[in-house]
Amino acid sequence: MRRITFYTRRDCHLCDSARYVLDRALTDCPDVRIEVIDIDADPELVRRYGHDVPVILLDGRELARHRLDETALRLALCIAE
Repeated sequence: MRRITFYTRRDCHLCDSARYVLDRALTDCPDVRIEVIDIDADPELVRRYGHDVPVILLDGRELARHRLDETALRLALCIAE
C-alpha cells in the first residue's frame, strides 16, 4: 500500500489546491492512503515547514512543495516503489 503524507494548515489556498489535485488523482488509486497533518498542531513542524506548505510526501520522500502537479503525481504513483 502506498502512503501519502500531506502537511498542511488551515486557510492555505495552496493547500486547498493541492488537496483537490490529490483527491482527483487518487480516485483511480484505492490502494493509496493519505495522512493529513496540520502543522500548526506541532511546534516542531511549524519550525520545519513554516510557510512552505503544502508539503506532500510519497512513501516518505518529498514529492512536492507549494504546488502539486497532477500529472507528476500520477506518474510518481505508477513508477515509485
